[in-house]
Amino acid sequence: MRIDLLLCYLRFVKSRSCAQRLIGEGHVRRNGQRVSRASQPVGQGDVLTLPLGSRIMVAQICALPTRRGPPAEAQMCYLPLDPQCQSAIAKSADQSISNHRT
Repeated sequence: MRIDLLLCYLRFVKSRSCAQRLIGEGHVRRNGQRVSRASQPVGQGDVLTLPLGSRIMVAQICALPTRRGPPAEAQMCYLPLDPQCQSAIAKSADQSISNHRT
């Protein structure tokens, strides 16, 4: 499955064009590697890292969705690996955001 379509189906972004913009700006990583193409394939077991608002989401793909269904259905397809945003990536992002606010 294409990564832009997956991000839309999992409700990380509102539309496929938003996913393509996020990928084009270099904000999405798959298994630690920056995603450079919106058509890059993604499969079960892959780990995605992407910004969602003021936090960094790290999630492992458990199943590939077949449609953009309700949020509960989408959440069953991935496992948040850092639900409290405690990873070094999330902490550094939070610190840089708070530094910009002061």
